[in-house]
Amino acid sequence: MSAFRTIDQLDAKGKRALVRADLNVPMKDGKVTDTARIDQAATTIRDLSGKGAKVVVLSHFGRPDGKRVESMSLKAIVPALSKAIGKPVAFADDCIGADAEKAVAGLKDGEVLLLENTRFHAGEEKNDPALVAALAKLGDAYVNDAFSAAHRAHATTEGLAHKLPAYAGRGMQAELEALTRVLEKPEHPVVAIIGGAKVSTKLAVLEHLITKVDALVIGGAMANTFLKAQGLPIGKSLHEPALLDKARDVLSKAKARDCKVVLPVDGVVAKEFKAMAEAKTVPAAKTPDDGMILDVGSDTIAAIAAQLEAAKTVLWNGPLGAFETPPFDNGTNAVARHVAMLTKVGAMVSVAGGGDTLAALAQAGAEDDFTYCSTAGGAFLEWLEGKDLPGVKALAQ
Repeated sequence: MSAFRTIDQLDAKGKRALVRADLNVPMKDGKVTDTARIDQAATTIRDLSGKGAKVVVLSHFGRPDGKRVESMSLKAIVPALSKAIGKPVAFADDCIGADAEKAVAGLKDGEVLLLENTRFHAGEEKNDPALVAALAKLGDAYVNDAFSAAHRAHATTEGLAHKLPAYAGRGMQAELEALTRVLEKPEHPVVAIIGGAKVSTKLAVLEHLITKVDALVIGGAMANTFLKAQGLPIGKSLHEPALLDKARDVLSKAKARDCKVVLPVDGVVAKEFKAMAEAKTVPAAKTPDDGMILDVGSDTIAAIAAQLEAAKTVLWNGPLGAFETPPFDNGTNAVARHVAMLTKVGAMVSVAGGGDTLAALAQAGAEDDFTYCSTAGGAFLEWLEGKDLPGVKALAQ
């Protein structure tokens, strides 16, 4: 992507810095249950606060559809955010208007203020110029630290970047540098591991990646559609019959571009999908009519490992099997640990993204050894599809 400014280039002292974070975190009984996004935002907030900025934090939470919904108030986030940054966080009952303006005016250098849910205003998702102008009055600089929302052209993710000097926060900077490293300026050979349930949700990703990578590993239930497209039996396995021609088209295009596609050569098969179900490993050509392929087999794991041994860059999105349900977690666990090991010894750069992917890597005990793990969902997938992300494009110098 084009060059972008980071907060290293912002003379922060005394400035009102509007920081767009993504604090849309899971909660239960009024408590935050996963602080990953808060912890990521805290790095930027602490940095700016430490440099003497008056930090004003913006975020959406849930889908209130442009109306005030008390159960979606960001006020409940204040304790977790305060703990993450190690200092008190003030709260304003709106993100624009008299309450917000008074709270911002009262800030001293280094203090932090969280404004109310931006989606309480319908103009947020419509990127309404009036809302953008009202928000811009509150700041001297705009810092986007919400890569996970960068695929949306909303008032606080895109509009503000055109009204105020715009900078990438630490989280945004890390995402862009990591993704640029694996897709735009990678060290070859590049291997992409793409799994998950449906080809339909990843078709654009696959079509883009075959123009970028040297080898494409396809796993998960989506691999069943490719096996079926090649005339192999898949029994009762989950697949998408309407996409058999598309699967063949992807394989044909990959071959034309000299991109090697690695499909399962064997699978772990069971008659029913449940924890600790009786299962056996069979060659891909011998899947029984009453069986379901629920994981890749040992020969497939070995074939993937052989590709990884030669790789310098690995990109991963989606599990290779039904990893939440043993014994169908073995393939994902084994490959994740292999990538982690090769990364740890300096043999490759590895980047992973997507909720299921990170959950699978965490289950395998591998996520800490990957070069970078993205917490973004939709934005990560759209990047893999080769799309311009409005919130990123707006930061370009």
